[in-house]
Amino acid sequence: MAEDPAAEQETRQLEDRLREVGERLQAPPDDAEDLLNLLIEVEECLLKVEQSPPESTSNALQLATAALVKKELLAHADSNIRLAVASCISEITRITAPDAPYDDDAMKDVFSLIVEAFKHLDDIESPFFGRRTSILDTVAKVRSCVVMLDLECDDLINDMFHHFLRTVNSGHSEAVICCMETIMRLVIEESEDVQPQIASCLLQNVRKEEKESSSASFELAEKVIGTCREKLKPVFLQSLKGTSLSEYSQIVASVCEDVSDDREDNNADPSGKDTVDDGKLSERTISDELPQV
Repeated sequence: MAEDPAAEQETRQLEDRLREVGERLQAPPDDAEDLLNLLIEVEECLLKVEQSPPESTSNALQLATAALVKKELLAHADSNIRLAVASCISEITRITAPDAPYDDDAMKDVFSLIVEAFKHLDDIESPFFGRRTSILDTVAKVRSCVVMLDLECDDLINDMFHHFLRTVNSGHSEAVICCMETIMRLVIEESEDVQPQIASCLLQNVRKEEKESSSASFELAEKVIGTCREKLKPVFLQSLKGTSLSEYSQIVASVCEDVSDDREDNNADPSGKDTVDDGKLSERTISDELPQV
């Protein structure tokens, strides 16, 4: 079936536009405002490109794709410029998914910029908030966060978790919170071994005192822990040695329940009362839970 002539013309016009903005990026404007406006043009073009586009469109993208990872843009002094660059590159990762658009070293720089964009997700009133959430949505949908694991970007992953749990708040839409949860879940599920720093970050946010001061982060951390129970259990047991579980949400004790149940079978309460039913499980420490060797 022949392609719609109108659609063909629209594709050609988009490709011409992509080449034109790509050429202009080869020698970007020195003025920050002019550069930002150019990047917005690039972004608008990229948003019109579908995932896995035809070869002609991929070829038209090449100039812009290469220009966006030049150091002068990635490390620009203006934070709004860096955010716009991150947004453009995020769209490129969507377009090329599941393939990465750059080599490993360039992708590490890209992820550094993307994680930086998450640092101010709490600034809901910012005119750039929509750009930050768009990047967030793309990372969640195309699972690019998994590539961060392959590249061993441990520090960036740790920063990303901290940014999410620090910035999440009641003003965020359910979609934004869902994206945060999805990214964190993907990282944990795809990790060979969960970093102790990630476990510590989650545990810090499900301390009972956090529920009063930051209920949104408490709820987000609980959701992530609840969906990644088996993956988190070994690192939780290690991280919580000697710590009273009463300091944390009941979800933490629940994650460790298999070990707890073994202990209870061997140390039945002479009163005949089950400590879990009494809600006393959280009063014990993890060191008490671990079987003696």
